[in-house]
Amino acid sequence: MRKSSFFLIYLLLGSLLSVGCYYQKPDYSDEWDLTEKRKDSLDFEASHHYNRNYNFVVVEDSLCLQTVHPVHNPVHAGVPEDTVAVFADDRLVVAEVMIVPEDTVDSVWVKVARDQSTMGWVHEQDLLARVVPDDSISQFIHAFSNTHLIYFLSVLGVLLVLWLVRRMRRKRFHIVHFDDIGSCYPTLLCLTLSGAATLYASMQNFVPDTWTEFYFHPTLNPFGLPFILGLFVASVWLIVILSIASVEDVCRQLPFQEAMLYLFALLGVCAGCYLFFSLTTLYYLGYPFFLFYVGWALWRYFRYARCPYVCGRCGAKLHSKGRCPHCGAWNE
Repeated sequence: MRKSSFFLIYLLLGSLLSVGCYYQKPDYSDEWDLTEKRKDSLDFEASHHYNRNYNFVVVEDSLCLQTVHPVHNPVHAGVPEDTVAVFADDRLVVAEVMIVPEDTVDSVWVKVARDQSTMGWVHEQDLLARVVPDDSISQFIHAFSNTHLIYFLSVLGVLLVLWLVRRMRRKRFHIVHFDDIGSCYPTLLCLTLSGAATLYASMQNFVPDTWTEFYFHPTLNPFGLPFILGLFVASVWLIVILSIASVEDVCRQLPFQEAMLYLFALLGVCAGCYLFFSLTTLYYLGYPFFLFYVGWALWRYFRYARCPYVCGRCGAKLHSKGRCPHCGAWNE
């Protein structure tokens, strides 16, 4: 009976995740005057995540646009094609999309325009490699996913760990998980950030199309999104709230210099957690590591950092009843 119950739970959970991880497909039932061209346009938007009138921003130094129609491309005749260039930070709008099946390089051609006098055609793969959606959230995702930034954070994380080890040998100071203060917010921040990194890598592994749709049409509202994506956006909001709460609580409990040192160490631990879980989850190793980390971090907090008592004389937080280490008063 017990095995069948567990099997049913896993089946329901798997069904929920399989249904709740994807955006809904286009529904044509309400399109009473649906034409073949309109249907192709909706299908293209569903599979490529953009369509006519969508806005991009150029992020590379330049992007060359072909002024000649792709069907009449003079390159095939050995004649150099006419091009016009757009540059970094230029805003482009999608004017037209065309499928050229005989093109062996990329069958999708996109016509974009900066203004009425600057427009042209470009392969979709060349366009998407040099632009980002004209949305601040999409631009943040693009910058945060940059390979050079990941390498920089990796080096920064290693340097922070080495600096913390050296600092701990010279002088004792507070640090999350090891010599923590009586606050649950830093521990919760590290756990939430690790969970968000695991979710992000999971989407890259299992539902990359869902993440791509979010990249082209981002929102900070977790409701109305697929389950795993809504959970990720909610975790981002929770990270912001926990970060503010952590800074406020640390500055309240520690002197300014010790508080800055603690927050700097907390930043290093968070950077290490993000890099570790986002990379290891891509190879499916992050899941057992995350479960172990959650159990270990909660055990460390409840065993060494949690302060459920307050001194009756000086008001200092205490791990247990007895003599206060600050004023010497006995608390029962």
